[in-house]
Amino acid sequence: MTSSSPTRNGQDVSGLVAAIARNTEDWSLGKFLEDYRWSVLADYVTPSQHERGHLLIAQGERDRTLYFLESGNLKVDMKTDGGLVHLAVLGPGTVVGEGGFFSTLPRNASVSVYSDCKVWAMGIGKFAELGRQHPSVALALTLALGAVLSSRMLDVSKRLPVT
Repeated sequence: MTSSSPTRNGQDVSGLVAAIARNTEDWSLGKFLEDYRWSVLADYVTPSQHERGHLLIAQGERDRTLYFLESGNLKVDMKTDGGLVHLAVLGPGTVVGEGGFFSTLPRNASVSVYSDCKVWAMGIGKFAELGRQHPSVALALTLALGAVLSSRMLDVSKRLPVT
């Protein structure tokens, strides 16, 4: 995919692809999913802009939406019996929501916008459609998300809850 190629729906995900490529975290999606897959994936994600303070994922919800962060920062917090625990600030090129995406369990942490951001969302319905129309891309995304999930869970020193 060229950096300025819109998809059939006219969505240009080149900014997201660049952000993913620049992300150097151990669990970066770019380490597990090839850039060229976004020429197809772009037709199954929806962009949105959010201002600081917006709640993207609420702890306890059973939503199965997956989010890809193009710009800005997200803050991850968890309510515990001892109070609110700040867990992480995530930057561009991050994926969040993979835990809820793969299960019907409640989200175990909240994710809010820490600085104005642009995210791309994929719901489970769009993923099912992707699977029917482009099974090899759906499989590649599934394996990449599984690798991200595993990396986050295994890296105890940088443990980030699976949202």
